Amino acid sequence: MGYINQVLPSLLEGLKMTLGVFVLTLVGSLPLGVIVAILQKSPLKILRWIIDTYITIMRGTPLLLQIVFVYYGLSLANLITLPRFEAAVFTFILNYAAYFAEIFRGGMQAVPAGQYAGAKVLGFSRLQTMWYITLPQVVKTVMPSVGNEVINLVKDTSLVYVIGLGDLMRAGNIAVSRDVTLIPYLLVGAMYLGLTIILTIAMRYIEKRLNYYR
Repeated sequence: MGYINQVLPSLLEGLKMTLGVFVLTLVGSLPLGVIVAILQKSPLKILRWIIDTYITIMRGTPLLLQIVFVYYGLSLANLITLPRFEAAVFTFILNYAAYFAEIFRGGMQAVPAGQYAGAKVLGFSRLQTMWYITLPQVVKTVMPSVGNEVINLVKDTSLVYVIGLGDLMRAGNIAVSRDVTLIPYLLVGAMYLGLTIILTIAMRYIEKRLNYYR
């Protein structure tokens, strides 16, 4: 217990960094994913091509490589130099927005086409139809898939070590290397497991609350 009390403060500091990346990514990528999914239905072919290219790149290349490119590559190309934390969050938002966009696109395709015609007869605009009719049904349909991505996001935050951010995993690595013991890894694993359990319970609660959309 003495050693655990000694190493716990540094792990908790790393946990704060991990939660910061997680929360900001979720806040940024979910609405961006909805917007991208809507733009995929645009009548403009060039816009659909741009969106499809973006999604293909984000889903077809490793997130680790994307983080390295944004932090080191953009700076070496003299385009923009982002601080470590901002570079990590920016990359995570772009990556997860692409995955969420595909999830929301699938949910939109599941909405019966007749409902759009009915909304038009009632005088709804396209925006009103999307907000009051389509999105409520889409959210209910895609919630399990969104929940899976949220769980993955918790674990993917450990990738920020590649640019030197002091997240939970990095704090554990430092403690293990310094003290030559696996106890920090056990604590790190317990913290990640605790986060995923909490999020799983929260997502199931949200799914139950959304049952009234049936």
